[in-house]
Amino acid sequence: MEPLKRSPSAEAIRTTQLGIIISIALIFVKGIAGHLGHSYALIADATESGADVISSGLLWIALKYAQRPPDKGHPYGHGKAEPVAAILIGFFLLAAAGWIAYHSIGFINAPHELPKKYTLFVLAAVVIVKEVLFRYVHAVGKRIGSQAVIADAYHHRSDAITSIAAFIGISAALVLGKGYEGLDDWAALFACIFIIYNAFKIIRPAFEEIMDKAPSDELVSAISHIASLHIEVKRVEKCYVRKMGLDYYVDMHIEVDGNINVFHGHAVAHQVKDELLASALHIKDALIHVEPYIQEEL
Repeated sequence: MEPLKRSPSAEAIRTTQLGIIISIALIFVKGIAGHLGHSYALIADATESGADVISSGLLWIALKYAQRPPDKGHPYGHGKAEPVAAILIGFFLLAAAGWIAYHSIGFINAPHELPKKYTLFVLAAVVIVKEVLFRYVHAVGKRIGSQAVIADAYHHRSDAITSIAAFIGISAALVLGKGYEGLDDWAALFACIFIIYNAFKIIRPAFEEIMDKAPSDELVSAISHIASLHIEVKRVEKCYVRKMGLDYYVDMHIEVDGNINVFHGHAVAHQVKDELLASALHIKDALIHVEPYIQEEL
């Protein structure tokens, strides 16, 4: 007996729950280690994990909302909640970068002790955990075609980046010794640049999805190819595809023999639609318009 396959939405929610659990654990680990080890970069890192929890929680809510079936007010369903969540996650990243930068600048000139050596071991472990989590969540997001899950993955990657920057800053401060305590804070400030970059990398494709940007040519070609395989479809005249959450909606014009009756043409359109919905391309619905085929004279 084959194991049951999880739906794309179930996979997305599962990765989000995993990210929340890991980020909550890292908040305590990094926060306590940063406070006891005199490392603001590590405390800033804990803040980044806190932003992870908030954004992942927001994504969880959005994914659950996006699963609602179509209704009178939303005939195409509620899938747009997914890219909206991705945009909000991007803004959370920008806010986290601003918060870290503000406090880093304040700490650079403030007198404080050198970070403790054990903070480096904490950061090394954090980088490994977050990079593994990024790769897992990103792979799931790419497989199911979810911009919000991909955004959540990059949030984990930004956390790893701040940890790497903190590791470098603390290492430099420990090697150079007294008078270079601020390198820890400079590392946190430098990490903000990468966080801001990732934020815009998240926001742009999510905004394009909200604006119904056409998906890849490969996907459109694959959809057209399925329709063209029907024995009575002479040509696929038009094929427009838009993304709604984790699914796609198709508007297609097919050309059939102009001599067949309306009932026959209607049946062909339904058969093409059924074949599209049965494909592995996550097509939620398809509107098939029938045109008479006119053979061009040579």
